[in-house]
Amino acid sequence: MDLITIIFYFFAVLIVASAAVVVFSKNIMYSAFALLFTFFGVAAIYVLLNADFLALTQIMIYIGGILVLIIFGVMLTTRITGVDIKSGLMGKMQIGITGAALAILTITMGVMYSNVKWFTRDSEPLKDTISPIGRMLLTDYLLAFEAASVLLLIAIIGAAMIARRKKNIN
Repeated sequence: MDLITIIFYFFAVLIVASAAVVVFSKNIMYSAFALLFTFFGVAAIYVLLNADFLALTQIMIYIGGILVLIIFGVMLTTRITGVDIKSGLMGKMQIGITGAALAILTITMGVMYSNVKWFTRDSEPLKDTISPIGRMLLTDYLLAFEAASVLLLIAIIGAAMIARRKKNIN
């Protein structure tokens, strides 16, 4: 077993273990911080797959934006920090089924990883994926890129108007 395989299995175990903490933890803050390790593990897998753009996107958007927003939301909401999550029998069955599915998925990922032909010393790996993606977004797919940005701007304005309207009602 070479070093890359060991690193892959380390991050796969980290992802599954921290995702299990997210699901099984009764404390919301523990779940939020375990989600941090899950996101970092996924970014590391992207680095191993030579997908540097996806790894940077994972770190900047999910860790830098969404996770920080979740943690601040939990910390600033005083009523939520002391609440324990309760689950009945039905919730435990769903968690068991989900856990079994994740275990099967993890084993499948390991088998797929060991059977795929990866870059060897003979083949030339991609040096950079960020530049071609940026060039394509600003040339071939410029209209779709701008349409998505206008759609997101409209969504932000709509959310601000809804929040302002609800504030004025109270």
